[in-house]
Amino acid sequence: MKAGMIYPLACVVSLLLTGTVRAAEVPPDIDGEVGVLHVYGSLTESPCRLEMSSAWQAVSLGNTATATLRQAGDQGYPVPVQLRLRDCQAVTARNRDDRTGSLLWSHSQPAVSVRFTAPADPYNPQLLAVKGTSGLALRLKDEYGRDVRPGSRSAPLLLNPGQDTLTYTLAAERTTAPLRAGAWHALVNVGLEYD
Repeated sequence: MKAGMIYPLACVVSLLLTGTVRAAEVPPDIDGEVGVLHVYGSLTESPCRLEMSSAWQAVSLGNTATATLRQAGDQGYPVPVQLRLRDCQAVTARNRDDRTGSLLWSHSQPAVSVRFTAPADPYNPQLLAVKGTSGLALRLKDEYGRDVRPGSRSAPLLLNPGQDTLTYTLAAERTTAPLRAGAWHALVNVGLEYD
């Protein structure tokens, strides 16, 4: 190799090494020094918003003895579930009840319908299905004792000024499926709807 060729080769190697050193100064994405924030959300127009403490809840129905669920329709103790609302504004409400077709209207009170989305029990579609056992499902009712069916909007409710809590109850209920003891669980999505 000629002496004149060594200098350009040395410059190329030097530039490559410099590039490698500069590349090493930027932390690689896989060694725990670099992170990413996935930021998301939505902007909605609604008279109220669901308080964060209500957006994710763990509800324990405790232990229900098989002796209390001897025949289809027998229920365990109902447990209250509360949805807290914030920033409710006085707006005109026009909510139609999906079951009765009646219109709930107010010039100054917001009205809300709540949709509880979860699989329905195959033996009784009015109940929320559970996983892990058999012969048991969940009965959901609003604060007036009206059934709330899976996937259906609840009857619309007018919110009074200062009212920030909607109360529902959940109870274990025997279905016509064979009763099998064991731990169970259910996941129910909650959505507020305004018309």
